[in-house]
Amino acid sequence: MSSTSVPAELPLDQLPFRNPALGLRERVEDLLGRLTLDERVAMLHQYSPEVQRLGVAPFRTGTEALHGVAWLGPATTFPQAVGLGATWDEELLRAVATATSVEQRAFHYHREPAVGSGTNSLQAWAPVVNLLRDPRWGRNEEGYSEDPLHSARLGDAFCKGMSGDHPDYLRTAPVLKHFLAYNNEDDRCTTSSGLRPRVLHEYDLAAFRTAIASGAATGVMAAYNLVNGRPCHVSPLLETELRRWARPTGHELFVVSDAEAPSNLVDPEHYFDDHAESHAAALRAGIDSFTDHGEDTATTFGRMQEALARGLITEEDVDRAVRRQLSIRFRLGEFDPHLDPYAKTGWEVVDSPEHRELARRAATESIVLLSNDGLLPLAGERTRRVAVVGPLADTLFEDWYSGTMPYRITAATGLRTALAEQGGEVVCVEGVDRIALRSRSTGALLSVPAFDPAGPLTADGRAAESDEEAGFDLFDWGGGVLTLRSARSGRYVSVKDEDATLAADQVQPGGWDVHETFRLEAAEDGGEVLRNICTGKYAVVDARTGQVRVTAGTPEQAERWQRTVVREGVAEAVAAAAGADVAVVVLGNDPHINGRETQDREGITLPPAQEQLLRAVAAARPQTALVLMSSYPYAVDWADEHLPAVVWTSHGGQETGRALASVLLGRTEPAGRLPQTWYRAGDELPERLDYDIIKAGWTYQYHRAAPLYSFGHGLSYTSFGYSDLRLSSGTAAQDGTVEVTVTVACTGGRAGTEVVQLYTRALDARYEAPRLRLADFRKIVLGPGERREVSFTLPTERLAHWDVATGAFTVDPGAYEILVGHSAERIVLTAPLTVTGPAPGPRTVVDRRVLAVDFDDHTGLTLVDADRTAGDAVTPGGESASLVFRAADLDGAVSLEAEVSRTEPGEAWLELWAGSPGSGTALARITVPSTGGRYAWTSVTAPLSERPSGVHDLHLVLTGGQRLAAFTLRS
Repeated sequence: MSSTSVPAELPLDQLPFRNPALGLRERVEDLLGRLTLDERVAMLHQYSPEVQRLGVAPFRTGTEALHGVAWLGPATTFPQAVGLGATWDEELLRAVATATSVEQRAFHYHREPAVGSGTNSLQAWAPVVNLLRDPRWGRNEEGYSEDPLHSARLGDAFCKGMSGDHPDYLRTAPVLKHFLAYNNEDDRCTTSSGLRPRVLHEYDLAAFRTAIASGAATGVMAAYNLVNGRPCHVSPLLETELRRWARPTGHELFVVSDAEAPSNLVDPEHYFDDHAESHAAALRAGIDSFTDHGEDTATTFGRMQEALARGLITEEDVDRAVRRQLSIRFRLGEFDPHLDPYAKTGWEVVDSPEHRELARRAATESIVLLSNDGLLPLAGERTRRVAVVGPLADTLFEDWYSGTMPYRITAATGLRTALAEQGGEVVCVEGVDRIALRSRSTGALLSVPAFDPAGPLTADGRAAESDEEAGFDLFDWGGGVLTLRSARSGRYVSVKDEDATLAADQVQPGGWDVHETFRLEAAEDGGEVLRNICTGKYAVVDARTGQVRVTAGTPEQAERWQRTVVREGVAEAVAAAAGADVAVVVLGNDPHINGRETQDREGITLPPAQEQLLRAVAAARPQTALVLMSSYPYAVDWADEHLPAVVWTSHGGQETGRALASVLLGRTEPAGRLPQTWYRAGDELPERLDYDIIKAGWTYQYHRAAPLYSFGHGLSYTSFGYSDLRLSSGTAAQDGTVEVTVTVACTGGRAGTEVVQLYTRALDARYEAPRLRLADFRKIVLGPGERREVSFTLPTERLAHWDVATGAFTVDPGAYEILVGHSAERIVLTAPLTVTGPAPGPRTVVDRRVLAVDFDDHTGLTLVDADRTAGDAVTPGGESASLVFRAADLDGAVSLEAEVSRTEPGEAWLELWAGSPGSGTALARITVPSTGGRYAWTSVTAPLSERPSGVHDLHLVLTGGQRLAAFTLRS
């Protein structure tokens, strides 16, 4: 490829790349060949500049579109992704994505971008298919499910809706987030997710594969974290797995970085010495677009130019990435606006009546009835007067990736409107204290100016107002985190960056840096100090002017405040509940607080203030239903045991209140089912950075303690019966297929929605098999008394596990169970299935290189990178670690050869045992020498002390600081 431009002999509109009659590849190559090297290098940044001489417009990778178009202005806002996951409805997900992509097209044509030049991007950074392994993940709201099959199918449906149905042109270009094994926020840029091969292939990769292999996903975003010690932005899996899956579709994936992640490779990860080296490594690994330094293209351009000059990358490396970008741009119709079937999208589609109705349907079908002793649906005498109570009773929150809601139907509004139609009424009480804060230095109340409700707060005593007028509603989110909402302005108090003053001017807490969260901390000399959590600074008052600024660095320098409770929230809520026929308590989280991007949750219980409110209301009005409106599960053990009804909804978008009213009043059947396990409060969860779901016991597949609410759980207002589970055959070959049929009947007195869930289980497996595993599901609607035969085609490959001995998916012959039911813990029917075929032989270890990571079991190890570009190794996580390689054929072995590296001081050695250490046979011990570097590998050998024969479980024990990549038993 020449580094100089090819002359444009023809008018621009007659150049070959402008000719739609030519094939896509030919057009891309023609345009690529006309770009200078500098123009191509510039295209590697997120903000790809225009090439005016060729009529090529500026291009930006990425618009957020997780559950509606985000960050661009008011747009239809659907339930959070975890709520969409609760629908178990691929058709609905596709419809939501279609509406989102249509609105994204409208923003592209009719609204200026908030930053940068050109137009709003048609590349959609959605959906998120990271699995919800740990419910404490701060971004739990962004994923669909803890199950890879469930998440993969919903992600594929969403991508199909985003990309559209045209054979040549994309409506938008969906990008799967975030590759790979990303499920923690705390220190996310430096933490490493340890993935043994079975977890990698059976769990984390599986969530991405479906949408890529189908061609529905056009790109992938790499994750911030490391996997096995290697940053995801230089992962070989981008090429060896993702792009290999995409190859049969005829299109290559366009892989983008996450924001600032390319720079993170040097600082804070320190994985490379300089940015030219790190950017070059990322480009070679498969990153095509660098989202770094905002709109500043020059920094990335300079680093890439330096990498070229140093020979770290070639022009072909640059061309490969630019070729993928151009391919997406051609498919989005950029160069054929007259042929683009989506080019005439008008602004009227945004928040259209059809999209509002779809938002209502999605919000309704995502609601899960967790428990019900007959209180719901609310009807008759129970609907004359309803107390809607709680900090989320009359509030809808947006999250970081939400669109701006065009309107907000809260729980109270939805119920009030619905009940008014039948002569009922709603009384709404948030149940939070209203407080006044009096400055000790001035004696005045902290207050909002009467003449300027959005102006700076003062404590100067000039406003002659009561405690009530100067009051702030105090929302306690747990962990000492508070928000303050002015009684006068109705807005939340926020710290202003420009001058550190306080103003009550925010509709809700929000933004990347949340300025609206505070702590009221007790001072040693009495009173309290007000601290902003974002800045860490304390409020001070100028005694002369009463001006309040958040500038003090220590509590000693801070103003002392005297808190007075003007109205007691719990007492107000109890009075409202006692005077009502039924209470609906709406609790949950604010998605910007105590669990969000960059911050994991500390636990899974409700904030103590919310738990106290709930118990007090229930004591006053036993007919109390709890509605949890949250981004993640809560351990509501007390509520499950003592309340007659518990309901969950995610933050469901603009139609949340109408949807809740419809379900609570029984006008709509609750159709949602949980997409992740809800654990009990006393259940000690695995360590949050333990990504080995098998060993740690994560998700319904491996968790052994009984959950509060299981994966797939959700009740109905009617009932369903299952009968006549049949398999087309009781046996199947290892590469065969079985037809599974079950009859489902609506046995209740009203129509209802059921999600028929098909699971499998391996019996007497030679590996640690899942307790059960989702194999298929079907959502059906039945009328009263209606029966339907539901059939599934079950390829036996769904019974496969990743065989570490062969490095491939394998279906072992033997006994299996096919199970159907309402959820993972409510299995109704089972049927046996026998898989026929040759039994697996023993593992070959003699004269065969065995990767250390291909163990069957382990204790005490950490997975690390063998090299910066490829390969994994193991190292002790403490003093020692052991690896187990089961059923190894040791015939003919005479010596052990191990590939090791070591930089740590002190002694280190490696032991080989046939059978368990201490009780088996010690075969060899090797002292591991220092190799001078973690990537400096050497082979060490030792003769076996005995000549073993036959098949044994092989144990390797690593003691001291060392890394093991592989071993071989030599004959």
